Amino acid sequence: MEQSLPAPHAVRAERMTRVGAFRERASPFLCRDEARHNLLLGILTNLDSWPSEYPDEEPQLWMVTRGSTTVGVAVMTSPYNIVVSELADPVAAEVLAQSLGDANIAVPGVVASVPAAEQFATAWERHTGQAMECEVRQGIYSLSRVTSPAAVEGRPRQATEHDRDLLHEWIASFGEEIGGRIIREWARREVERRLAEENGGYHLWEAGGTPVSLVGFGGFTPNGVRIGPVYTPPDHRGAGYASALVAHASQQCLDAGRRFCFLYTDLANPTSNGIYRRIGYELVCESEQWGLVHRGGLATR
Repeated sequence: MEQSLPAPHAVRAERMTRVGAFRERASPFLCRDEARHNLLLGILTNLDSWPSEYPDEEPQLWMVTRGSTTVGVAVMTSPYNIVVSELADPVAAEVLAQSLGDANIAVPGVVASVPAAEQFATAWERHTGQAMECEVRQGIYSLSRVTSPAAVEGRPRQATEHDRDLLHEWIASFGEEIGGRIIREWARREVERRLAEENGGYHLWEAGGTPVSLVGFGGFTPNGVRIGPVYTPPDHRGAGYASALVAHASQQCLDAGRRFCFLYTDLANPTSNGIYRRIGYELVCESEQWGLVHRGGLATR
């Protein structure tokens, strides 16, 4: 016998305006799969601690529920893409997309794990007529123990305010490589926030006294931290600097009390995926970034 879907009216999407109250309601659902939802959890941490990082307009904070049960969470901080959780009800994507569309909320794209990203993109087109296409496929990795890579020339160090110009340039270059928008302004905000964080920041690898690779860390979850961005200028690639630096940064975070480190990789790049696996990262799930056709967006921050 064919099973019918639940009636759409049984699921509702509710917009909240207070970050603290939203975080309190959303966290139990998100923490059931902390690795999958590390980006959402990290954004909520940043909104609590650094509201000035998102000055353009109030964040979009949406709960999707069936009765008293949470079946989805979505957060959007303009001008970035909406980030959607795993959707635990067959009509959650439809209800969320319809509610956003009815509220005339402009959505440039969506980031979510598979299959939630495509579910939302399809529902968005159905309700608004705005088509989306998959731009980036990523892997979400988790690590709880570091396997040290082969030794390479040089040593790591913590980046400081004296490295500000270099960080601005390299983070902007990283953004350009992943196809992001508003690159320079995004890089400036990213660098200034990370430099001011007590527990977040950047590590640099130096060879011959010259910085050759960069790794960031931040976006804290209850038990973990997100590693990234990872950037090595083209002239210094292939020497193992990024691998050594990611291993160092990950170990530093574990030593500081984090149980897990999370990391996003481009699934189209088998080299980097292999490097991270050898360090000890394990694939948790796949994630996709969908953007409006002929438009792009920043996948992470």
